[in-house]
Amino acid sequence: MANRTVKDANSIHGTNPQYLVEKIIRTRIYESKYWKEECFGLTAELVVDKAMELKFVGGVFGGNIKPTPFLCLTLKMLQIQPEKDIIVEFIKNEDFKYVRLLGAMYMRLTGTAVDCYKYLEPLYNDYRKIKSQNRNGEFELMHVDEFIDELLHAERMCDIILPRLQKRQVLEEAEMLDPRISALEEDLDEVESSEEEDEEEEKMERLQTPEPHRRSYRDNDRPRRSPSPRYRRSRSPRRRSRSPKRRRYGRSSIQRFDETAIAARALAGTAADPETDGTAPNPPVTTEATDIAATPSLQRGVQKRVTRRAEEETTDVLLFYFDVFSFFTL
Repeated sequence: MANRTVKDANSIHGTNPQYLVEKIIRTRIYESKYWKEECFGLTAELVVDKAMELKFVGGVFGGNIKPTPFLCLTLKMLQIQPEKDIIVEFIKNEDFKYVRLLGAMYMRLTGTAVDCYKYLEPLYNDYRKIKSQNRNGEFELMHVDEFIDELLHAERMCDIILPRLQKRQVLEEAEMLDPRISALEEDLDEVESSEEEDEEEEKMERLQTPEPHRRSYRDNDRPRRSPSPRYRRSRSPRRRSRSPKRRRYGRSSIQRFDETAIAARALAGTAADPETDGTAPNPPVTTEATDIAATPSLQRGVQKRVTRRAEEETTDVLLFYFDVFSFFTL
């Protein structure tokens, strides 16, 4: 008598609600200790208290096929068949996550396709962690949204074969459901709109504040030249003007000394002889280095060369000091 469905219960999917659970699993539930001690004489109001004590979800486990408390309460709800408003309150409960999952499991087994999509899809936004017990008795980590997704798309959940569910696309084409809008899409739209606003503000700031002139990386890589253009202009013509003179008068120091000595002795001989009065030819002068007589024509040529050489040396000295002065004043 304790395992029978209530008298005024309605058939679900054309059959007894308890028959939605397979006979072997249903028999194991009836024989379990939790069913005999905790589920005996429960009503719709007392089921809430037992659901609040749940610590994990799951179906059967172990070699003896022992049912979990979650599966026992699911079968008890199929047996007493609570009202739809109570199940909706189970689903909307945010304080106890296992109470919400118990209501979602019962809605998936007994509700229509429209009710399942209408009440279960909002639970995709619940990301709380839950514990799930597998067939080996080991606990695994899950999330509420994962559990809801398996309820809507899997064929079996907690070792119970789920009724077939119409596709959402068919219900939308029949105008029985509105198109689903994900909360993630709304967040993405808000992020994209905020990024667009930031980009527009940055563009306005760039237009209002002109950017300073920036040198390219090629300009920065170029080595800087130390000499200025003024210094290069001042040195280039002197190099060209001095080069032929160096080739023309590139003599040894001994020859220049001989010519200077010849010219000096010739002038000294002319000044020492007052009888000539500048008309008689000068006596021949010989040098110690070359032993060559200094004739009047040779003396004149030597004088011209010595005078020209002295002028060139003076010019070179002046140009040198000018170069030094211009270098230190840059």
